[in-house]
Amino acid sequence: MIIEIGQVQNKKELEQILSLQKENLPGALSKKEIAKEGFVTIAHSFDLLDAMNKVCPHIIAKEEEKVVGYALCMHPKFGNDIDILKPMFKEISAVLSRDEKYIVMGQVCIDKAYRKMGLFQKLYKNMQDAIKPDFNCIITEVDALNKRSLNAHLAIGFLELKTYKSDGRKWHLIALK
Repeated sequence: MIIEIGQVQNKKELEQILSLQKENLPGALSKKEIAKEGFVTIAHSFDLLDAMNKVCPHIIAKEEEKVVGYALCMHPKFGNDIDILKPMFKEISAVLSRDEKYIVMGQVCIDKAYRKMGLFQKLYKNMQDAIKPDFNCIITEVDALNKRSLNAHLAIGFLELKTYKSDGRKWHLIALK
């Protein structure tokens, strides 16, 4: 099995990201799966995913032609495009200096059959390499209920900037320099 990590190249790959995303939204998972495997919070539209990709290409893991994992790149200029993320961008501006150049990792997901293979770390490493020299920091937030995701992020070097409450949830705002 050869898995390649790279940037999105075409619309078919964007469609596969949306398909994998749909499989990992809370409504598609049992409570047991959510607790054990984690989940994604946002269902992106194709148009927004495509627009984000044109500004900063998303990072994907592929086996042959199948997308098996992704890490979405979200330039701060999209900060008002997803309601649930607006508070995050407000919190980022409160904790970062104005001259900090950051990109938001908008969502990360690995196909269930490809987990525990190091793809999570490889996606982030590729993202770090791809954003240089334009950005020096990757920021994201994790729902406090998503313990698997939070632990995975902390294990690869993310540091907590702060926790806050929004939309009835507790969020961990974290950064990878």
